[in-house]
Amino acid sequence: MHTVLLVGAGKIGRMIARFLHDCGDYRVRVADASVEALTRLKDRVDVETLAVDATDPASLATALNGVDAVISALSYQFNEFVAEAALRNGASYFDLTEDVRSTRQITRLAERAADGQVFMPQCGLAPGFISIIAAHLFHQFEDVDSIHMRVGALPQFPTNMLKYNLTWSTDGLINEYCNPCDVIFEGKTMEMQPLEGVEAFSLDGVEYEAFNTSGGLGTLCSTLDGRVRELNYKTIRYPGHRDLMHFLLNELRLSTCRVRLKEILEASIPITFQDVVVTFCTVTGRRRGQLVQLADARKIYSREIAGEMWSGIQITTASAICAALDLHLQGVLPSRGLVRQEEIKLEDFMSNRFGKVYDVAPAPSIYTGPPSS
Repeated sequence: MHTVLLVGAGKIGRMIARFLHDCGDYRVRVADASVEALTRLKDRVDVETLAVDATDPASLATALNGVDAVISALSYQFNEFVAEAALRNGASYFDLTEDVRSTRQITRLAERAADGQVFMPQCGLAPGFISIIAAHLFHQFEDVDSIHMRVGALPQFPTNMLKYNLTWSTDGLINEYCNPCDVIFEGKTMEMQPLEGVEAFSLDGVEYEAFNTSGGLGTLCSTLDGRVRELNYKTIRYPGHRDLMHFLLNELRLSTCRVRLKEILEASIPITFQDVVVTFCTVTGRRRGQLVQLADARKIYSREIAGEMWSGIQITTASAICAALDLHLQGVLPSRGLVRQEEIKLEDFMSNRFGKVYDVAPAPSIYTGPPSS
């Protein structure tokens, strides 16, 4: 039985703990600075809990004693502390971050990994699963022109003007909406502004919009540098959401006061566990001498697990990182240093007991053309 330290007992951390505990193959130790969050988790899942300050190396070292791997389910600001502690203690490291800067730091730490020790950031939904899908489609072409990746976690029953509810980390949401977005455009890696590049499409007759957000490409820009003409990632929302967020962030300039923005959002926008995760990836290129487009579109809904309702974003994000951990410990992935999401084969992921969450009937898709604004 493998011992895993899970740092973070929030919405996603609770789901990870449930998955790992219930499979019976992991001894799970959960650390968090919030005693309240640990108590809430302990009341539901029989795991070891430990109050830990993630910024304190000594506290982290104590929590890491005897573990095979550590999972960070914390906000991106704390990942570097956890990764550095993992490096010192010889544990493999996994996280869910969408933050570009912290991923670069973890990439540098991975260069000092010991034999059998891996560093695997961005193991969630996006970045994460969507990169696995993109790489799978990419390898079905002789020559690839463009890769478009679209992902969103949306309320099933939107009722406010934003047509949105909080479903995961507010810090992460703000980070995605405010930071520059890596893309490959006309064969060159560059940065685009968030909230730009608005386009429209439909799945199952439901209309959506998508626009630039930061971090969703993970490491694909470096992996595919010089191999595609165009690569981009956009977040999916219901129509009208982007314009209201543009007003808040840019015209009211709340992008310059992220603490206040977080307070406003969490005081005004309720959490929902009744959501749907939408993933939509298209790859265009040459196959057998023809210009062809392949697409993969999925919808994954909230559902009850172990007598408790869990959101789609909790289920998809937690299952993805649990699958990555499983595949690492099974020896399926590279065994030292940085491991990128696109190095996971889709067939390995989908046959994994956790990855099977994504095994849903692909949704019929209609791409409605170039950006509408």
